[in-house]
Amino acid sequence: MQTISFIASAIILLMKNHLTLLGGLSVKEFLRDYWQKKPLLIRSAVPGFTGLLGPQQLIAMACSEEAQARLVSRKRGKWHLQQGPFEQEDFSGLGKTKWTVLLQGVNHILPEAAALLERFNFIPHTRLDDLMVSYAPKEGGVGPHFDSYDVFLLQGLGHRRWQISEQKDRTLIEDAPLRILQNFKAEHEWILGPGDMLYLPPHCAHNGIAEDDCMTYSIGFRTPSYQELGEQFLVYLQDNLCLDGMYADPDLKTQTHPSEISADMLRQVEHAINRIKWGKPDIAGFLGCYLSEPKPHIFFDPPEKPCTRKRFQQALHEAGISLDLKTQILCHGDTLFINGTSHCVDKDTYRSLRTLADTRQLNATANLPAAAMDLLYQWYTDGFIIPINDKKRV
Repeated sequence: MQTISFIASAIILLMKNHLTLLGGLSVKEFLRDYWQKKPLLIRSAVPGFTGLLGPQQLIAMACSEEAQARLVSRKRGKWHLQQGPFEQEDFSGLGKTKWTVLLQGVNHILPEAAALLERFNFIPHTRLDDLMVSYAPKEGGVGPHFDSYDVFLLQGLGHRRWQISEQKDRTLIEDAPLRILQNFKAEHEWILGPGDMLYLPPHCAHNGIAEDDCMTYSIGFRTPSYQELGEQFLVYLQDNLCLDGMYADPDLKTQTHPSEISADMLRQVEHAINRIKWGKPDIAGFLGCYLSEPKPHIFFDPPEKPCTRKRFQQALHEAGISLDLKTQILCHGDTLFINGTSHCVDKDTYRSLRTLADTRQLNATANLPAAAMDLLYQWYTDGFIIPINDKKRV
């Protein structure tokens, strides 16, 4: 009875958090009325939120070798873009206005950023991209533009003026290093302060301008194009395809025009190509691998001195494990997908590790199937997961 009461309390708390985050709307109401449909302004979405880091911390992170960072500035009416990683000197001559630095994938670096993303777990993990944090002094911004993904814009430090428009004119400024709209016409305008949030569906034009020193936390959800999915599915098929046999023409005849592709060759190759078949399991396998695949700049560091399997199992029993901040796990049917690889497992293993995928951690437990323990230890040695009591790696 105590377990049931605890679960019920956790569900009630989660629902209350979502109600606050979504401005009093339930998740069902938000998804029905706003998601991928229209913008939503939410005052005090995260009460008391002033950010997870300061401007100098963000700039220091933008100078690290693995950073996906950009520096946008405007001088004499022209836009300029620099790609990171940066040196501290890159920021010394920028002045006090009209520039901004943006850092992608902060949730891969800060545990607090990963915890912030958990507030948005009413959207499936398959859609999550990352948390981008930007800093801008007064008048800084990246110009009026539109994105092809869903985004929640959560204000941390300072204040930002947001102008939005659902205009159809998407003409861009020629020769600009960014996709900046040429004829932006604001239809709504708000100033967001700490804890306020704005949701924008794909292709909603917007322009954010810093009112003072400000930092914005952008929670982005990917919307891949069908063209992208189609191309990557063909790559997946290429890697998983096996067609037996080879072209042969023992009854070859001479041709009047030797440059022509013969009807016999076309027929034989058509027959071979038509043997390529796929169904829902293939598409699920593709999506699991593709959507969990780390971005090109992401690498995992295996433990320098991995503990034995026995010690790892003991650590799991005592304190539990958590995913490395960069790890992504997805599930479907009887298959687990982790960082672009797939593992077909039995039902008990699937259920136990799906909990890890859902919550990004497993609490102390001694009741895991042997197959699940084998996979967890393999992922630990790959650097995909971390024992919670491993202070050196947290």
